Amino acid sequence: MSNLNDINPILANLGFHGSYRPEDITFLLNITQIKTTPVAEKERLIQSGKKHYSEMISEEKAPTAEHLKHFQHAFVHGAERLAQEVQQLSQALMTRFPKQPIILVSLVRAGIPLGVLLKHCIAKQQQCFHYGISIIRDRGIDFAALSAIIQQHGAENIVFVDGWTGKGAICRELTKSLQDYPALFDEGWTIPRLVTLSDLGGYSWLSASCDDWLIPFGILGSVISGLTSRSILREEILQTEAEQDCFNPEKWHDCVIYNHLQDHDLSVKFIQDILKIIDTQHLQSSIEWNNDIRLQQQQLCLSTVDWIAKQYEIENINHIKPSIAEATRAVLRRVPEKILIRDENNPHVQLLLHFAQQQNVPIDILGSRLGPYHAVTLIKKVGK
Repeated sequence: MSNLNDINPILANLGFHGSYRPEDITFLLNITQIKTTPVAEKERLIQSGKKHYSEMISEEKAPTAEHLKHFQHAFVHGAERLAQEVQQLSQALMTRFPKQPIILVSLVRAGIPLGVLLKHCIAKQQQCFHYGISIIRDRGIDFAALSAIIQQHGAENIVFVDGWTGKGAICRELTKSLQDYPALFDEGWTIPRLVTLSDLGGYSWLSASCDDWLIPFGILGSVISGLTSRSILREEILQTEAEQDCFNPEKWHDCVIYNHLQDHDLSVKFIQDILKIIDTQHLQSSIEWNNDIRLQQQQLCLSTVDWIAKQYEIENINHIKPSIAEATRAVLRRVPEKILIRDENNPHVQLLLHFAQQQNVPIDILGSRLGPYHAVTLIKKVGK
């Protein structure tokens, strides 16, 4: 298992580990308190342009018994696959960085559980450090937090981790943000070193697959991510401050710790359960992944999203939330207009169908027209 040699004492002292163990992760975020905004009001403010989504956060409630039942279903059906693919990704990273420290930088929040699993898997054989930092669509990565990591570890062995890609918006943001950091790109690649479990959008440097499947940690929020909220960006935090005082947590992006959900927290148990399965599995075969596979997938994603936008007359592409995980999160955190499903009998979309019924959200069954996706949520256009 990981040991204290895999923890940087300077950054660990400045950051925190949430409800995880210190050896699991160091979050480089500023813990804050913020008044919650009701979902409908948040949607109105986002669409009116009065506030960016990252400036607000809605209350996160404990998962219901029904929600947890679906999580257990996802775990029973997906844990073996998750364990296998974590092993495959770990082996691929150790092959790419032989006998060197690997620096995992997980993107808060969807990348966190995968990053913790990769950290433990890699740390059995070579040194590995793991951090969680913020990236926000249309605002960029947290340069201050990233600068702190680079100053401690250098940039050559940094790998970014996210759970999945949907349309690839976060990878495009990452690519745009890091143009001045060539050490974060491999030769011949136009995107940074981004690792995902499922690259539906075709935007990953390394991915286990391009499949839209029910990733267990993709359907829960803070209770499987160390009780941390998604990241929040104060207006006064400017990118120009990145190099100055990057070891000051007040210069980092913010988050909230959901202590009221402690009784429901599954973060460490989930990691332990998957690691136990990994310990019983044989060494996995290598992943088949290259730029050609990625670009073919990207074209499939772009044409599908373009078709959805035209078919449903959607002007703002950000109102299309593709993939089971992204569609589920959108129903919980945004105001959904409609849910698009490939096959209503697919066991992987049953939680989404449950939420749709609960909120009276109409459903369209579209079959193969959904391209690589099994589910898509469309965000409702609300009055300003």
